[in-house]
Amino acid sequence: MKTIKQIAIIGPTASGKTGASIALAQRANAIIVSLDSLSIFKEIDIASAKPTLLERKGVEHFGIDEIYPNEAFDVTHFIKLYQKAYDYALSLQKPLIIVGGSSFYLKMLLDGISPLPTISADTHIKVQMALKDLSKSYQMLHQLDKEYMQQIAPSDRYRIEKALAIYFQTHLAPSHYFAKHPPQSVIAHELPIYSIATDREILRQRIRLRTHTMIEAGLIDEVCYLEQKYTRTPHSMKSIGIKETLDYLDGRYTKDGLIEAIITHTAQLAKRQNTFNRSQFNRTIVVSLEELYRLEV
Repeated sequence: MKTIKQIAIIGPTASGKTGASIALAQRANAIIVSLDSLSIFKEIDIASAKPTLLERKGVEHFGIDEIYPNEAFDVTHFIKLYQKAYDYALSLQKPLIIVGGSSFYLKMLLDGISPLPTISADTHIKVQMALKDLSKSYQMLHQLDKEYMQQIAPSDRYRIEKALAIYFQTHLAPSHYFAKHPPQSVIAHELPIYSIATDREILRQRIRLRTHTMIEAGLIDEVCYLEQKYTRTPHSMKSIGIKETLDYLDGRYTKDGLIEAIITHTAQLAKRQNTFNRSQFNRTIVVSLEELYRLEV
């Protein structure tokens, strides 16, 4: 069976992953899959800090500009996106580089997820009726499957909806359903994972520089456009860079305050990403950004 070489690059936001991955892909004639929960959206260009078409330098990308900001996206969609990218790279016998800060998606590729049942029209109607009283539905599920529902907040409508759909469709408590349908890894072969070592102060400087660049590039105008077209309802409108700009438009920040808020929240995100990566990936190859640029794929 034909296979292709794959590597993954992880690291906190603003650590230089994007530039390094494009340089590697150019040298190796590789295809890139972006692990970024904001770059996936069309029209969110500045807030996501996604590479422009010019910056991509002819390298084919999957996971950038795939859907609109008001469309839903979760790990199951990402797995389908990865499989599409893999099949395409396989057909051309090109290497695949998986890169980005949303490494939860990478974790799911390695660990796999359980296949969800096909939801009938009748089940969908029952679920929507139940969701009219979210608290009551949560309590019902909690009594049915306490261990599973302890992982879900009573206000988490999305995950409650998924649990209801499983129960109404299969007549099984979610934990029983998942026990009968265990997850299977999507990536069958060993995957080298390169983790970028970052000095905290240098990373902070990079975050500050990137934030100022985003403001100068027109972040405020972009958020005004997104709010007018999509309202503030979509989950994407609560992302770092967008939510602070909306607060600025509401008068909660001065422009300097807006910049500092984005820097602070981005630095906090970077810390969470580092913690997640250290705890979830045991066999990473730690490299500096300079070493990553010299890597041979």
